[in-house]
Amino acid sequence: MSDLDSLSRGELLSVIVALQERVAALEEEVRQLRAHLSGGGNTPAASAPSWVKANRTERQKKERKKRERPAFRRREEPTEEQPHVPEVCPDCGRMLSGGWEVRRRQVIEIPRTPVRIVDHVVYGRHCGVCGKDVVAPLDLSGEVVGQHRVGVELMSLIALWREVGRLPIRTIQRLLQVQYGLSLSVGELVEILHTVAEQGSDAYAAIKASVRQSEFVHGDETGWREDGENGYLWSFSSASERYFTYAHSRGGDVAKEVLGDAEASQEGAPPGSVPLCAFRGVLLSDFYAGYSWYPGEHQRCWVHLLGDLHELKEKHPAEPSVEAWATAVRGVYDEAKRWVTEHPDAAVAVRRGQRFWYQTQVEALGQPYAGVQGVAQRVLAERLIRFAPELFTFVEYAGVPSENNAAERALRPSVIARKISGGTRSPKGSATRSVLRSLFGTWQLQGRDLLDTCRQMLVGTLVPNAP
Repeated sequence: MSDLDSLSRGELLSVIVALQERVAALEEEVRQLRAHLSGGGNTPAASAPSWVKANRTERQKKERKKRERPAFRRREEPTEEQPHVPEVCPDCGRMLSGGWEVRRRQVIEIPRTPVRIVDHVVYGRHCGVCGKDVVAPLDLSGEVVGQHRVGVELMSLIALWREVGRLPIRTIQRLLQVQYGLSLSVGELVEILHTVAEQGSDAYAAIKASVRQSEFVHGDETGWREDGENGYLWSFSSASERYFTYAHSRGGDVAKEVLGDAEASQEGAPPGSVPLCAFRGVLLSDFYAGYSWYPGEHQRCWVHLLGDLHELKEKHPAEPSVEAWATAVRGVYDEAKRWVTEHPDAAVAVRRGQRFWYQTQVEALGQPYAGVQGVAQRVLAERLIRFAPELFTFVEYAGVPSENNAAERALRPSVIARKISGGTRSPKGSATRSVLRSLFGTWQLQGRDLLDTCRQMLVGTLVPNAP
């Protein structure tokens, strides 16, 4: 107010005029806003003040993505029905009859049942005619394995918890006690797992044979500890099988043994002939040299290569040439993937020509930097030139992936189990783990019922490769 007191009459009149104009502008803005709201959102958006948010009906409607499945909760197949029927009228007390179904509410529960323990009592009787003692036959081959006291259903459940659930032995012990009131020692649980693996030795060998007959196989390995010593768990996966084996070595001899040693297959072959391998398909792997012995077609993993290219760009953000070079290499790969997608029915000769074309492109990208000291691209450029013949095998062979992700997925449960348990404590434990992981991993890929399939294997009725 002190500032207004010092103004002259003319200056005060100017302030009043400015305020009147401001009030008039605000009244007009309020009038437009009321007109916009009273019109139910049908007035053009331009008539509303600029700061007013448009109604939903005026916004550009985006087409909602359709759900693959309904949003409502899926109902399970009921095993029993429990009716709830009103008997009398709550107002007058009259007895009610008839009726109709109003609604349903489903409750899913697991019964807490005690363990079932059966004593099979064998009796003998004496024949008074011939004087022979007759003992009742006892055949439990469909219920237990050997002299075990644990049935095949429980054996299958324990193996499932161990391999698929990745539960420690003592956790399995506690679950059996809490859920079924059954007390089994740690030693007996371990022996059960060994027995399941021994019974699955034939199925394990069949998986190995199937892997060798596959069109392509993913190979990879990860660290694994046995009794505190470092070793490696090797994985070889096809579209429908997963085979695991443990070895102390990370050398290529392990892959040779699984896929079929080329030198062993040469026994009796003519001198100077090209060594062959029991596996004749495409081998997918990363750039580890332990797989380079393979004499057949090879596809190196592009995901590993693209990850190294991305890491190279992050290490040299101030060098535009590095980013441009990495982008060019990625561009060749993207173009090859696009061509494969757009030409699914191309002839073999055409596919082979396209493969050679992309191979020459990456070789050309690697040539300027290979062997040049002091450039950031040197290591990856030399890798491009060395492995160029094995980078675009997926272009020539339809259905072959360009990456080795299947091997990574196969090994991920083992990596998690290693973090939980730290590994195995004996060679027998490592062998058991390899067999069980192969069996359950293969059955999962094939979409089998894991419990039922394991039970079939234990009683000798398993049909290989059955859906």
